Amino acid sequence: MESRSADLLVTDADLVATVDDARREISGGWVAITDGLVSGLGSSADPRPDAVRTIDARGCLVTPGLVNTHHHLYQNLTRAFAPALTGGLFDWLVTLYPLWARLDEEAAHVSAYVGLTELALGGCTTSTDHLYVHPAGAGDLITAEIAAARELGMRFHPTRGSMSLSVKDGGLPPDSVVQDDEEILAESKRLVEAHHDRSPAAMTRIALAPCSPFSVSTSLMARTAELAESLDVRLHTHLSETQDEDAFCLERFGRRPVEYLADVGWMSDRAWLAHTVWPSPAEVARLGAAGVGAAHCPSSNMILGSGLAPIAELRAAGAPVGLGVDGSASADSASLWLEARTAMLQGKLRLGAGAFSARDALEIATRGGAAVLGRSGEIGELSVGACGDLAVWALDGVRFAGALSDPVEAWLRCGPVSARHTVVAGRFVVEDGVPVHPCLEEQLAVHRRVSAAMQAAG
Repeated sequence: MESRSADLLVTDADLVATVDDARREISGGWVAITDGLVSGLGSSADPRPDAVRTIDARGCLVTPGLVNTHHHLYQNLTRAFAPALTGGLFDWLVTLYPLWARLDEEAAHVSAYVGLTELALGGCTTSTDHLYVHPAGAGDLITAEIAAARELGMRFHPTRGSMSLSVKDGGLPPDSVVQDDEEILAESKRLVEAHHDRSPAAMTRIALAPCSPFSVSTSLMARTAELAESLDVRLHTHLSETQDEDAFCLERFGRRPVEYLADVGWMSDRAWLAHTVWPSPAEVARLGAAGVGAAHCPSSNMILGSGLAPIAELRAAGAPVGLGVDGSASADSASLWLEARTAMLQGKLRLGAGAFSARDALEIATRGGAAVLGRSGEIGELSVGACGDLAVWALDGVRFAGALSDPVEAWLRCGPVSARHTVVAGRFVVEDGVPVHPCLEEQLAVHRRVSAAMQAAG
């Protein structure tokens, strides 16, 4: 019987960095994708399959698609909002909550469409999202986001975020953007039942995500962990982001954030945490031993003055670590390439020039993110049977002149660079540097209208 042709063959790459279990790097490499999965890899010496479509990757680095483990897509509607630019996290939130109270289904859809397109331009193929603002009467915001991801063909892990403590309860948010525990839990269950795909190579999965210790009740944290266990889905929240949070938790709960996390049943490999800037060495060891994941958001941590996260220590302790671009109102460029480069630079700054390489950054941007999302072996690597998600990066022109010896180091040391091609499940989302979906200009016009109306609330 004649073997079937691959659907897509990416060939003649300067280097294919597989980030597989063996961390293979293949010079003159090729990758074949069939039925949405990687069906073959090899070097110029290996026979290549026939393919319906072949892409020439000469002069390029090929990597797995990058994995974004923390974002707030709706926040690109208030990007670089001037009145919120000078304060720390708590001041920044208090300024923006009244604007976000105008969120509705149209705003959720268009911000997801624009934000996921932006991520794809930076080589991202899988993104999570943390949407925790659900104003009364706003509609089904998570389903609106999922619709945008499906239009674009992006692999998407939205989380049903929540806030239940308003200012009157000792929290930060105003009454207009919080819900009661019963509504939050019912909506969480409904969304999992409606959208969570448990099959291999799934395009959509749901996680549950109370916002933070200072915006939800202790009861909601504990009950959400129980619900996630019963539904077999993942858990996400912000934790140990700032020293203000440490002070808040000590005053309100009589314990530090990581201790609080354990008390409410979150100390498990089902959970991943955004930021994790301020855990103590003992807390780092505890998180690692439990397999709790971390979403490292280096740009946001610098913009808000939050600090430098102990990423090398978390990885050494056994915690899965991925990258997050965070919301566009605190880290205003949603580029995982930029976050990978910044993570590399911060790693060197904290522990020395040899402490964190471009390969370390590539690893947390790909297979590290896959582990954080519970998808090791499926995404974040190029291996036979893994999802056919990859990025092709051109290493040519003025920016890369002279960068001849190591394509992976050149990829992050030179630049800036965007992906030439971004492929999800064997289908192009970005081709020749241009988003494939035809409605971008129309959606940008909608985004400008919705954003202007929201910012007028300020």
